Amino acid sequence: MTNSPSTSKDQAQPLKPSNFLRQIIENDLSSGTYANRRWGGSPGDAAHHQAGKQDPAKVRLRFPPEPNGYLHIGHAKSICINFGLAKEYGGVCHMRFDDTNPEKEDTEYVNSILDAVQWLGFDWQFNNTSHLYQASDYFESMYKAATILIESGYAYVDEQSAQEMKDNRGDFSKPGVNSRFRHRSVSENLKRFQEMRDGILSDGSAVLRAKIDMAHPNINMRDPAIYRIRHATHHHTGDKWCIYPMYTFAHPIEDALEQITHSVCTLEFEDQRPFYDWLLERLIEGKLLSAPAPRQYEFARLNLTYVLTSKRKLRQLIEENHVTGWDDPRMPTIVGLRRRGYTPESLRLFAERIGVSKSDSWIDYSTLEIALRDDLDPKASRASVVLDPLRLNITNWDAVMGEGHLEPCKAPVHPHLPERGHRHFNLGSQVWIEGADFQETPVKGFFRLFPGNKVRLKYGYVIECTGCKKNEAGEIVEVLALLIPDTKSGTPGSDSVKVKGVITWVGVQEAAKIEVRMYDRLFTEAQPDAGGRDPLTTLNPNSLKVISAYAEPSLLSCASDERFQFERHGYFVSDRLDHSQARPVFNKITGLKDQFNS
Repeated sequence: MTNSPSTSKDQAQPLKPSNFLRQIIENDLSSGTYANRRWGGSPGDAAHHQAGKQDPAKVRLRFPPEPNGYLHIGHAKSICINFGLAKEYGGVCHMRFDDTNPEKEDTEYVNSILDAVQWLGFDWQFNNTSHLYQASDYFESMYKAATILIESGYAYVDEQSAQEMKDNRGDFSKPGVNSRFRHRSVSENLKRFQEMRDGILSDGSAVLRAKIDMAHPNINMRDPAIYRIRHATHHHTGDKWCIYPMYTFAHPIEDALEQITHSVCTLEFEDQRPFYDWLLERLIEGKLLSAPAPRQYEFARLNLTYVLTSKRKLRQLIEENHVTGWDDPRMPTIVGLRRRGYTPESLRLFAERIGVSKSDSWIDYSTLEIALRDDLDPKASRASVVLDPLRLNITNWDAVMGEGHLEPCKAPVHPHLPERGHRHFNLGSQVWIEGADFQETPVKGFFRLFPGNKVRLKYGYVIECTGCKKNEAGEIVEVLALLIPDTKSGTPGSDSVKVKGVITWVGVQEAAKIEVRMYDRLFTEAQPDAGGRDPLTTLNPNSLKVISAYAEPSLLSCASDERFQFERHGYFVSDRLDHSQARPVFNKITGLKDQFNS
């Protein structure tokens, strides 16, 4: 068995690691499980698809978010799985909005979700057709499905109170109790269900329930509710409906109408699979849907250390002003990760590396950062930036180089890609260096600036430190040094003086002043809400520090959302919203290595 579909010899692709989802799809393709499926050109019932042609898509998957918030890193994994598998096996992934809850959904979230999927590098086009769908477009089909269940004796309108239903449901050690409304006639159930639709009954006064088995060992099979009354305006259908299907009822019907082959979801829905299968079997019996039915498969959701993925808890962070919004670069939302400087390629690489399994486990955040560095390192232009500026005065500069002279220096845009050329800047008598690069009394193993020691200014000359100046408070405000002539990098005499230390710098005369937002992880604990703990008690007080820094002049001309490696410091991005040439703003993406200390 191969791990991915075969390609032509001229376009051979590297094999991807196998996982249970790939194995399931490959087995279905080899056995022809869905080979005779037909596709009516759009979602529809059995008759609609039977009138169509053989399905041109070998497999159909779907990504079905509810538009009630912004997508996060866990959704990114699901997007990569579903859209990636569909593309890998010659099929299509439908983009579907599960918009069956009118009170929490909004077009703002719809638009943000579409943007996130496309930013990650995926789309829903196949065979010159868009496969963008909304569950709310299927409300008539769902109502018809519910009616078929009632007519077949598999559903009834229950008018118990919510508390009665809860009390009568039983638990893992006790079977449930049949509702007193369970044995209503078909005609009475149809009448009451129509009254629910017509708005005659009030919210909460009745629900439609599937009639299965109140003693079933799986509590989800104990006559689950499939329709409830909600007099609320829907963002897509307006006030046309006042009854709405429950997710567990709507989801399998949506899959079947769209001829989905492999319905992939997270493990939390595993207990719902028996109802998924039961419902589709009943609706195939009722001739509404066609066989073979979609099949549901579950994988372990993403548990990433130092991250929350609960929409409710993320919304709390925003509402209580712990972060600035859904796109705050400390948030695990896709818009937040994007603004932080993460790339689509790094998230896809991360998803592929962590793989797919059926066992819950925790992924260390460093795994995500490694994928990010692996993507950025061969791409990111280099730049010289001083984050903690301390002035260095080369006191003999005018005597050696000439008064006011500026010495041209250059550095590669990328050290391993010479074709990308060089950055150009000037060295003069005054430069900014990092405060950490000078110690008046050096500790053991310190090879940078201290009185009497020589270092190289990277891409420039060797200098010898002669001392420092202090203010009235005893704080060091200036470092003093002498230029050693004929030691410029790249010249014949550059190695005439051996040094152990090389330091970065930016010329005072042409330095670009920039704002740098030093982001770190939002929480200090690997599992912020472990054991029911309030995650707000683990907020990292140092998750954001805003500093003024000095950069080489080339950074003034960069566009928004450009990524750089600030030499020695890590990876940074020009903020996609706030950055401009008049006000350069850069966000720290990640360090050159994992530097987080909780």
